[in-house]
Amino acid sequence: MNRDRILPHFLPIVPERPRPEKIALVALARRNVLPETRDATRINQQIRITPIRVVSETGEQLGIIPTEQALERARDAGLDLVEVAPGERPPVCRIMDYGKFKYDKNKKKNSGASHTKTKEIRLRPKTGDEDIRTKIRQAEKFLEHKDKVQVSVLFRGREMAHIEEGRKVMEQVIEILSEHGKVETKPQQHGRRMICMIAPK
Repeated sequence: MNRDRILPHFLPIVPERPRPEKIALVALARRNVLPETRDATRINQQIRITPIRVVSETGEQLGIIPTEQALERARDAGLDLVEVAPGERPPVCRIMDYGKFKYDKNKKKNSGASHTKTKEIRLRPKTGDEDIRTKIRQAEKFLEHKDKVQVSVLFRGREMAHIEEGRKVMEQVIEILSEHGKVETKPQQHGRRMICMIAPK
């Protein structure tokens, strides 16, 4: 081999740095994708813009009013203020039970081909023993007919400060109904209602 032959000189390859505008586009794309992984619905104090267009719990158009005034009306009714059309100017908000709205939405999305009916009994944190027994008898009949029973404890106004009392009522009902059914969904708090699903044995 001729050692006097001049070998070609190779420079090290330096990776090209991404341009600033490309970095900005990637960051923007990531920022636009992330919100899709969580529920972005704004409710109550999360609604910062004012004024807003408001629809009452009965569907009545209340017009454009200050957000604080709408929040006060929702609190007085024991309900929530929910932003339903954030893209409008001003945004459209509705007074409703957000827990029930979200639960019904998920229930409709997850409903399958099952023909099992779901019945509901409603209670309050201060429901008396006699009324509780009446509701339990209703639930027992539903379970005997192989229907599921949704036990709902509703909280209105200041009753939200007594969630533990509502939980005790819920646990009392679950214990008595254990002879006829089994807990399918453990008690969960959805806004102003606590919900538990009991399936027939």
